[in-house]
Amino acid sequence: MVGTVSIIQLYGTSIVRFCLLGATIYYYADAQTTHTTYPNGLEVLQFPNNQIEKHHPDGTKEIVFPDQTVKRFCDGGLEETVFPDGTVVKVEKNGDKMVTFSNGQKEIHTSQFKRREYPDGTIKTVYSSGQQETKYSSGRVRIKDEEGNIILDKKKVTF
Repeated sequence: MVGTVSIIQLYGTSIVRFCLLGATIYYYADAQTTHTTYPNGLEVLQFPNNQIEKHHPDGTKEIVFPDQTVKRFCDGGLEETVFPDGTVVKVEKNGDKMVTFSNGQKEIHTSQFKRREYPDGTIKTVYSSGQQETKYSSGRVRIKDEEGNIILDKKKVTF
């Protein structure tokens, strides 16, 4: 390893490397895990299944899974997951969730409603009461009660 100053073998087959640039690399042989600490406070853990965890000094934690899904836990409670297909899921501390799909659709989940927004401007909302509301990009609005019965179907009139 370039810049390695010293290597110390610990109990069993665990190894610690101290590098010139200030990084310390622990290799835990029993767990086949590498734990690297950097002078700036960043810690990186690498597991045998190729999962990588990064613990940043600001409290942010990032996990890269073997399928390349990335999950971030930010200081303040925001949780963000980015899937290989481009789908992004953000969960706020209060439980509100926003899903942005690679096809341009968005989904928002709160304790009061679930809403899907389509690229053409159509918005479908299902409220916690079960009532459904669809606002089409054409201006049409359709509302259904909790049993699925249409209670309003208003088409936009243009002159």
